[in-house]
Amino acid sequence: MTADHRAALEDLLFRMADDALIYGHRNSEWTGLAPILEEDIAFSSIAQDKLGHALALYHLLSDLGNPDPDTLAFTRDEQQFRCCHLVELPTQDYAVALMRHALFDYAEQNRYALLEQSTYQPLADLARKVRGEIKYHVFHASTWLRLLGNEGTDESRMRMQAALDMLLPYALGIFEPSPYEQELRSAGIFPGEEELKQRWLEDVVPLLESAGYRLPAIETIEPAYGGRRGYHTEHLQPLIEEMTVVFRIDPDAEW
Repeated sequence: MTADHRAALEDLLFRMADDALIYGHRNSEWTGLAPILEEDIAFSSIAQDKLGHALALYHLLSDLGNPDPDTLAFTRDEQQFRCCHLVELPTQDYAVALMRHALFDYAEQNRYALLEQSTYQPLADLARKVRGEIKYHVFHASTWLRLLGNEGTDESRMRMQAALDMLLPYALGIFEPSPYEQELRSAGIFPGEEELKQRWLEDVVPLLESAGYRLPAIETIEPAYGGRRGYHTEHLQPLIEEMTVVFRIDPDAEW
């Protein structure tokens, strides 16, 4: 592996790990607060899965010479995170939580499907394991999109549509191009964000339309870029401070 290929791989791993860590934390905020007990359990379980994915990805980064997973997760400031803006947003509205869940997890499902063919074997092996978990996340999300769309009430359709309209620019920010796109493709590590976006669109557009939601022309939407380069929303740093409060009390403690 050349130095450029290694840098490309690390950038990809940080993007994925940081997405999973921050999104897992956001989902965990519904524990005890979801509108029905089954959804309380579902979002708590999904949050646990996401944190597990983040841990596995940080371990891959550690194997490449980076610090241990706890250090990577709990000692960096917001400028060092490479998560997309979508995962940072607060989700005080349950329609927003469900719509983000669908938009993000369909991207994750396709990303890990592509990574099953990665030439970096540790990542390919992890992709095969993780994809089996994400299929249940996608099933959960798509079920609720349909239930609250065509099969729902006027209010549920209105709230879900408003969530979609608000979140689409952030969802497109998932696919912010990497400065290492060529290196990732040439090494066979990952075919790139544009291919991932096209696969995502092939999944989510028919799903949303069949559930009765209105979609603007995707090419007219300005993606919310910046997160992959360390430029974040106002919501990330407070979340990091909350997420790391116990660790910062005694970073050297053994649990």
